[in-house]
Amino acid sequence: MMETIGFLETNSIAKGVEAADFILKAAEVELLFAKPVCPGKYNILFCGEVAAVTASLEAGERSAEHFVVDKVVIPRVHPQVIAAINLASPVTDVNAVGVMEFYSITAAVYAADAAVKAAEVDLMDVRLGTGIGGKSFVVLTGDVAAVGEAVKAGVATAEEQGFVVSSVVIPNPRREIFEALM
Repeated sequence: MMETIGFLETNSIAKGVEAADFILKAAEVELLFAKPVCPGKYNILFCGEVAAVTASLEAGERSAEHFVVDKVVIPRVHPQVIAAINLASPVTDVNAVGVMEFYSITAAVYAADAAVKAAEVDLMDVRLGTGIGGKSFVVLTGDVAAVGEAVKAGVATAEEQGFVVSSVVIPNPRREIFEALM
């Protein structure tokens, strides 16, 4: 099980590739993915022990310089976050759906972690910028009150940076809404 994840988002593909190399050389971490997303951003997700992830992120950030859009280290990341990034979370509850939308791709990762730790919800998807103009969004489900609390907690983590586009909580959505989101 992963203890800690690090995520670095750059607005340069070339500097992102270089930052990924610095990240992997700085400390003992495991690369989960490093890839370009539109519109010309580069995302790096890696894991390891807290100190190693922190040191690696700092090395990647120094390498990427002013091309860094956002970054985060999440100790004790909730397992649902990684499953939702990999689209491995089946829809089981249709009581309410919450959607949080962000300008930063990284914001979706830390907002998803905050949301799932704040309330009894299931993450369905953490969509990281591919095909949506470099924005990101998180989809979660559960009881109406829990979804409301989770969305509130998730959005609060990204509001300080000004990365929130919008959020909604939809009670009793039609089943087609879930199917369209997946």
